[in-house]
Amino acid sequence: MKKTIAIVAGGDSSEHDVSLRSAAGINSWLDRDKFIVYIVEISSKAWLAHLEDGATTPVNRHDFSFDDNGKRIVPDFAYITIHGTPGEDGLLQGYFDLLHIPYSTSGVFIEAMTFNKFALNQYLKGFGVRVAEDILVRKGQQIADADIVQRVGLPCFIKPNAGGSSFGVTKCKTIDDLQPAIQKAREESDEVLIESLLSGTEISNGVYRTSAEGVHVLPITEVVPHDEFFDYDAKYNGHVDEITPARLPEDTTHRVKQLSAAIYDILGASGIIRIDYIISKKSEADGSETDVINLLEINTTPGMTATSFIPQQVEADGKNMTDVLSAIIEDKLAAGSPA
Repeated sequence: MKKTIAIVAGGDSSEHDVSLRSAAGINSWLDRDKFIVYIVEISSKAWLAHLEDGATTPVNRHDFSFDDNGKRIVPDFAYITIHGTPGEDGLLQGYFDLLHIPYSTSGVFIEAMTFNKFALNQYLKGFGVRVAEDILVRKGQQIADADIVQRVGLPCFIKPNAGGSSFGVTKCKTIDDLQPAIQKAREESDEVLIESLLSGTEISNGVYRTSAEGVHVLPITEVVPHDEFFDYDAKYNGHVDEITPARLPEDTTHRVKQLSAAIYDILGASGIIRIDYIISKKSEADGSETDVINLLEINTTPGMTATSFIPQQVEADGKNMTDVLSAIIEDKLAAGSPA
């Protein structure tokens, strides 16, 4: 019997429309011989299931059910593709845990921690993962420009501590850039993260786990933005060159993949995640240079649009999205709800 999959998209962040584009991508890849698929668009105003005839119908939040032309539908599985709250910060995962509906991502704790960039950095530093020097500015707190420069230097990046898709991110080159950038980041998140600049080659690496493969690390994508950094236009409007597999030395490629697999296991992650890094150079005493792997961030509901990294990496790996998604969903359905 076919299982009913709800692709849960939308949310209340600036990434609402991007999420719907990811939902369309996932919808195109799911195997209709195995699954009945609905897109469920949620926001603080309404939860609506999109029906095949183009109509929408309200979702009963008490049990996540809805009506499809007289038939009551209760999805067997939720594929969460909300980029931002409440799908990437643990809130929606807790809801589905209460209803005993299995879902595509990691559980509540890991989602909450990976969504909070500062908390994630402090946690992974304890396992030897290299991250940028950073400062967290909480809601209501102020920080002097001189303190920022002294602790992280210039240029630096100022970004929302919670969020993604490069909304609210500024590369600050002068001291006059700092306070406007903090205000811009606060439009996306109550907490603001200030990070030292990491110079080098930006890369992105997808990872997932299935019962057949265990932890599987995908080919690495090299990111060459046309502008100064990998911002929203680069991610979603094509202002970037994406090279898969990345042009890295074999040893560096091996070390990145080892680190990605280790981080996945350290977190106890689930589903598909994407880990972003900067590869910087360290000068050795003999005059040679060594590649240094620095963590940028982890995305637990990575983009699934036509321009996203994960589909590119799956293709470069000789696989197809339909088979990968089927394996992940079927494993999670077999395991049942984590609650």
